[in-house]
Amino acid sequence: MRRRRFIAAACGAAALPLSARAADFSTEGWALPERFSRPDVSTDEGGLWAMMDREEARIRRSPFLFKEAALREYLQGLVCKLAQGHCPDVRVYLMRTPFFNASMAPNGAIQIWSGLLLRVHNEAQLAAVLGHELGHYFQRHSLMRLRDIKDRAAVASYIGLLGPVGLLGQLAVFAGAAGFSRDHEREADAIGLSLMRQAGYDMREASKIWVNLQAELAASFGGDPSKSNIMFATHPQSKERSETLARLAESSEGGFVGEAELAKALQGVQYDLLEDELGRGQYGQSLVLFDRKIAAKPQRSDFHYFRAELRRLRAAEGDAQLALNDLQTAINSGQEPPQTYRSLGYLLRKQNSAGAREAFAKYLERLPQAPDAGLIRSYLEPIDAKDKETS
Repeated sequence: MRRRRFIAAACGAAALPLSARAADFSTEGWALPERFSRPDVSTDEGGLWAMMDREEARIRRSPFLFKEAALREYLQGLVCKLAQGHCPDVRVYLMRTPFFNASMAPNGAIQIWSGLLLRVHNEAQLAAVLGHELGHYFQRHSLMRLRDIKDRAAVASYIGLLGPVGLLGQLAVFAGAAGFSRDHEREADAIGLSLMRQAGYDMREASKIWVNLQAELAASFGGDPSKSNIMFATHPQSKERSETLARLAESSEGGFVGEAELAKALQGVQYDLLEDELGRGQYGQSLVLFDRKIAAKPQRSDFHYFRAELRRLRAAEGDAQLALNDLQTAINSGQEPPQTYRSLGYLLRKQNSAGAREAFAKYLERLPQAPDAGLIRSYLEPIDAKDKETS
């Protein structure tokens, strides 16, 4: 457990918010460092690299690692555009985890969680998050945090012997550690924007990510994001972060956005990403996400299907009719997923509608080898029997 906590501390988390002093850091005069040489294993940095190497080996064997070659090449290419000469040292791993996050280890390994890909609307927004992670890497924040944690732990152990004064001292130590982390986040955001600009991306897209994430989290726990996510509980300045990023990008004259490019790259995994999101069971948050996606692309039948399925599962007042409306929209598009008819069958079955049989039959026709085909066929039998009784 301690080792896992250490690894979490050593890898810069993209989801950490920016401090109110974000505008203080400037990339003016900042230059991309030379490629890093592998440190000697006897040093603290070498030990950190060795630990991350072992973690990376586990990631390669993980059942949660996406294996789609085309998508991995796309993500690797995007990171290489940002990393420039450091490209040979950076390795990208896409993990099937339906939450918003990315992290980069000091040995050059980047983890991207699939929930992040679902929440960015274009390549520029994804570049903003990955540029932030590269900022941590270039500034060697992981090593600094390791050394800082060691120093502060030693001080805390000492002042812990001082009774009440020691307790206050420990609080000050941990407050100082949090401030140090905010400094790193401030630098990483500014460097990320600089890398976006150098790669030709529209920097104005960066701030939109945090506005959208805040809206999702606010949809649960009485509208207070701090109760649903530790990120906002400890640093509730996501609004300030988006405003600061927007201010830093004011000089941008536009650039590459890449909405179509991202959509094409995700085409083969989009259904899986949406299904995993629904499986989180955070219906309020997911509904905000699905609403946003439908507003941007109302022609997407898969978005309508998943919003309908969310409402069917949530079963709040009025959800059934809204779900039926979405399913009909999906069917009218002519590109509806086969599962649309299963969802329709369940809704009509609950209403004792004769249309349930037709919907279930259509689902089995489209997906005869579906994992739940046997269960759906069992629903058809009593429907058939009821039809015979009334004929």
